[in-house]
Amino acid sequence: MIGLDTNVLVRYLAKDDPAQIIRVRVFMHALSAASPGFISLITLAETAWVLGGNYEFDRKMIVAVITALLQAEELVVEQAEVVREALHLFEESRAGLSDCLIAQLGRHAGCEYTVSFDRHAAKLPGMKLLV
Repeated sequence: MIGLDTNVLVRYLAKDDPAQIIRVRVFMHALSAASPGFISLITLAETAWVLGGNYEFDRKMIVAVITALLQAEELVVEQAEVVREALHLFEESRAGLSDCLIAQLGRHAGCEYTVSFDRHAAKLPGMKLLV
């Protein structure tokens, strides 16, 4: 298994740098279920942030991209079940994906709840506004 950094994943998804996309495609095509690429939660959160900001992907596009990553047999997404749950929250709320991941990671860790100053995040199940 080989880990993927955010900049490699963004290049692969955005296809915006001709020189780098060739190297990324060669690398990605070499991955397989037996020798997969690994996407950490941090890489996934950063990728969603970059795609939503710099590349102006809307929420539906981000959901579609992450869903495709989760379904790719040549990729292993860290804590994939948590990511699926967070993605569902992301679709149903106005909170950012990172906040949805934080909420679900806390729940899976056994937290009674997670506190935040972010009003959108605090509306998520398992989150509370710190007042």
